[in-house]
Amino acid sequence: MKKMGNGDLMKQTKGMIIKGSGGLYDILCEDGKLISCRAKGVFRHEAICPTVGDRVSLSFDSLDNPVIEKIEQRKNLLIRPSLANLDKLFILIPSSRPSPDYFTVDKLSAIAAHNSIEVIMVISKCLLDTEKASQAEQIYKKSAHRVFVTDSHKDVGCKELLDYLSIHCQGQICAFAGASGVGKSTLLNRLFPELSLSTGEVSQKTGRGRHTTRTVELFKTDKGFFIADTPGFTLLDFEHFDFFALEDLVDAFIEFAPYVGKCRYTKCTHVKEDGCAIVEAVAAGELSQSRHASYIALRDILKNKQPWKKK
Repeated sequence: MKKMGNGDLMKQTKGMIIKGSGGLYDILCEDGKLISCRAKGVFRHEAICPTVGDRVSLSFDSLDNPVIEKIEQRKNLLIRPSLANLDKLFILIPSSRPSPDYFTVDKLSAIAAHNSIEVIMVISKCLLDTEKASQAEQIYKKSAHRVFVTDSHKDVGCKELLDYLSIHCQGQICAFAGASGVGKSTLLNRLFPELSLSTGEVSQKTGRGRHTTRTVELFKTDKGFFIADTPGFTLLDFEHFDFFALEDLVDAFIEFAPYVGKCRYTKCTHVKEDGCAIVEAVAAGELSQSRHASYIALRDILKNKQPWKKK
């Protein structure tokens, strides 16, 4: 990307933050030019932090230096990683090494759904344990999320995933997430070798991976969408942080939507009541037992939260 001079900036003042470090932000302008600048002090005074993914307008300060003048309204804002305006989240679920953690996956997907982020499930390392890969696929095919089954080392499912990205993600910001060691960077390098993302080997002792990314950065692909390289989606603590309220939980499990309002009781909790449409759908195999168990576990956390524990 070509660096931008002041003369160019006069003609092009809108762009997106693709990287930030030490108060300096890299802005990719609408015409493809790149400029590095700081933000106006007013943001600091108002406790607003420009964030990777923000759409911004630029102006000049009193010293004729380009500065971030305005941050456009955000679609969403994630805390950790610090990322704004995420459109699609691809959650990786490994068949093995590490073993799949469905509750963590469901917590992350619930947070994403509440923030109007479309979730796509990606079963990774499918050839390491084909039985567990098939189990994960069946669980999330019932979740109303699109599911891809992949193995980066053997190029399984990669073309189908890349085709989906190319067709359905134009102009959007996409991120890949999952527990350390699930093969996120390996998959991204298979899909987009030009990104050359760093990868970390899985520890033989723990079966977990080592984090290799420390800051959030957006990369624009030649397919016309952005990939967010992040240190990981690590803030999933429902007990101490307020992602959403108890009454919002059922809507965060998007596959429940066709059944909501069809229960016998108006104030149904969808846990074990007779006449609950969701419980009946689980018993009939229409909804995943694993996902319903995650819903119940999250409901217990939200129901039992004490005000003094909130941060």
